[in-house]
Order: sequence, then structure tokens, then C-alpha cells
Amino acid sequence: MKAKVLIIDDEEAIRSSLKMILEYEGYECVLAANGEAGLKIAERENPDLVFLDIKMPQVDGMEVLKRLKAADGTPPVVMISGHADVATAFEASKLGAFDFLEKPLESERVLVVTRNALSHKTLEKENRRLKLAFEDKYRMVGKSAALDKVGEAIRRAAPTNATVLIMGESGVGKELVARAIHRNSLRKDEAFVQVNCAAIPEELIESELFGHEKGSFTGATEKQIGKFELADKGTIFLDEVGDMSQRTQAKVLRVLQEGEVERIGSQKTIKVDVRVIAATNKNLEEEIEKGEFREDLYFRLSVIPVRVPPLRERTEDIPVLVQHFVQEFSLANNFRPKAISPAAMEALKRHPWRGNVRELRNTLERLMIMVEGETVEAEDLSDVLRKPGGASGAPDAAGSLRDFKESAERTFLVQKLRENEWNISATANAIGTPRSNLYKKLEQYGISKEKDG
Repeated sequence: MKAKVLIIDDEEAIRSSLKMILEYEGYECVLAANGEAGLKIAERENPDLVFLDIKMPQVDGMEVLKRLKAADGTPPVVMISGHADVATAFEASKLGAFDFLEKPLESERVLVVTRNALSHKTLEKENRRLKLAFEDKYRMVGKSAALDKVGEAIRRAAPTNATVLIMGESGVGKELVARAIHRNSLRKDEAFVQVNCAAIPEELIESELFGHEKGSFTGATEKQIGKFELADKGTIFLDEVGDMSQRTQAKVLRVLQEGEVERIGSQKTIKVDVRVIAATNKNLEEEIEKGEFREDLYFRLSVIPVRVPPLRERTEDIPVLVQHFVQEFSLANNFRPKAISPAAMEALKRHPWRGNVRELRNTLERLMIMVEGETVEAEDLSDVLRKPGGASGAPDAAGSLRDFKESAERTFLVQKLRENEWNISATANAIGTPRSNLYKKLEQYGISKEKDG
């Protein structure tokens, strides 16, 4: 991909000269004839490098430099001057200029500075990525542009107290994002409390979140402290928040608005200082239209929305993830790591990964156990990768009895979900299984309304 260079200079001859030098070397150029236009273009075009003249009418280069450097993640800026002096160069350097060029411009010097500045930008980007602190167990692995966007969102969200809504399919790593935000926040030394809203029966979730007093309902033999109280001064992570009942949603909204909770069976309110991070694999805007999710709660939760891409959108990360999981499993189980042949790696990259990173991890664990040789070959994958027929709902495409059973079960679940308009509770009732079990099946088979609706 071509690097984009913004040239801000009031002299047309300088703009044309720089453009010719840089475009001949394969760079893309955008031009601005004054400081205000340059600032607007910089905001719109997000250039990789800026050449900026010092002496310009109205807004001079030093002021433009200050305003460019006031934003996060700004590109390197090379200053241009026809009458440079040491004091001006020193001042520009203090303001964050990368380098200084004197007119008349020499093409070789321009190209050397351009290469150095772009290399510096790449290094800075990598350093910002590495500065994000992760717990080893919850490290995000990959170097794709799609994952870079997630990392940038974490960097922006982490230092604030704003609520965050993490969206993405099952198995993409929403919990890792939530933990990374907490780990890089001012609350990092306080509790991180996780609640899976889909796994807790509806009649118990209020007790889990807000606590209860002894004797407040049948079975409440002891007082229980709720998760919001346990997370006081720290972070609470509401996973699969789209599965909360309307009643529970109203109570969560109150916590966000008032900063207080009330245990079941108590009239006393308890103040809590909690940062809320929520996650969902549902389209909450669709849930709002269906009357399943409160619009006011959605706006409260999604102050900072973060979308985590599915694995099929970041296939360049698969080789890195494969090596990471192979090493992780081998160390944990005292196995000798197996090599992955180029053909096997290509097959792994082509697989649709409906279960995303979680499915990839489980697949590699099975390969490490089941493959007898020192190298995993492409033919070894046929017994562990789910067949495409499972996604299209064709049980007869399965190659083994297990594949057939899984494919048939997936087809049955998709059909029932469609019949019940993708209402989880109604579908669970219709097929006679607990909601929590149905959610596990949806996760196992990578079923979602977006893909199968």
C-alpha cells in the first residue's frame, strides 16, 4: 500500500516539485496551499507524513505544527524553510517536528528524509502496540490491520471511565479485549469481575448482579454480595449483555445512572464506583427494534463501541496464532511441539472458522494429541476440521459419524431458531433445553443470525 504524503506550502512551485519527486518514487501526494486547508486535509486523509512550510500567510507553519501534534497518533512532520536559522529549527524540534529541510530542496535529501520519517512512524506504531499491557493468559495475538484497530480502540478507551460495548461473534476474543482495557486503565490494581449473562438462569441473575439478603426468597439461606458490589472501585464485565431480561436491564441502567445498587430484600441503597464493560454477539439495534433490549441502556453502554473482527477477516494472523497455540499447549502438557507443514497451514488459512479463534485453538489442541508424527500434514486436518456442509446445513456432506451428528444438530438448531424468529428463550423452550445449554451449542457450532438467519 502506498504511503500518503501531505504537502502544505503556499508556493505552487514547491508543491509541484515535491509532488514530482515523491510520486516518481511511488508515494501518493495530497496538496494544500495554506495552513487551514492543510489541517482539514490532515484530519480527512490521515496522511503518513507531512511536509510543512514555516512561512505562510494567515496561519504559519509553527502554528499548524502545534495543532497537528495536539492530536493522538499524528504523522511525522518535516518542516521546510527558505531562511532557516538555528533558533527556528530548535523551536520546531521542541514542538515535535521530525526533521528540517532548507530551500532549494534537493531530491536526494527529500527522499532520505521521507524514508527515515516513514520508518520512524512504523516503529512508533509498533512501540504503541507493545506498550499495551496484557496478562500472559489473556494476550491478544496477531499483527493484522484489523487487530491494530482493536488495539487502537483499547488504547483510547482504557484511560477513561467511559462504558465500553464490545461487539463480535462468539470466539473472537471479546473477553481478551475487556481484560486489556481493564489492565491498561487507572483501575488495573482493583477487581475485574466477570458475569456471563447468558449462563445464569433468569431467576438468579438479579441476585448474582445485585446480591440478596438472607431470607429474601426461597433458598436464600445466607446473605450474598452482588457482583457490582464486588467490583467496587474496579471493573465489571457483563458478557452477553443482550441476554438480560427487561427487568434486569432496568436495574443495570439505574446503576449506570445513579451509581448505586439495592440488594434483593433490602430497602437500603449502596453506592458503588464501577466501570462497566459489556459484550454481545447480538445486533443490539435489531434487539431494540424487536423490543428485546432497552434503547436507553444501549446508549449508556455504547459510549465507546469496539468491534472485534472475526478470524476470517484477519487470516494473516492465523500462522502467528497457530504457532502461539502450539507452543502454549506443548508447554502446558510437556509435549514436543509439532511442526505444521506449509500445505496444512494453507488449509488452516482457508478454513472458514465459524467458531473463530476459540475453534482454531481447540483444533490445534486436538491435532497435537491425535497426530502421531512430528509434523501435521494437510491430510491430518480432515478428521478435525468441521466440513463446510455443517455451515450450509447439509448433513450428507459429513465425512464421519461425528461430523454427521454435529451437522444434523446444527441444521436442526438453525431451523428452530428461524421458526422462533431467533428468540433464544422461545427456541430453548421449544426444543426442551435450558437457555444456557442452547447458548453453548450456538457457540460450539458458530451459529448466528448474521450468518444463518
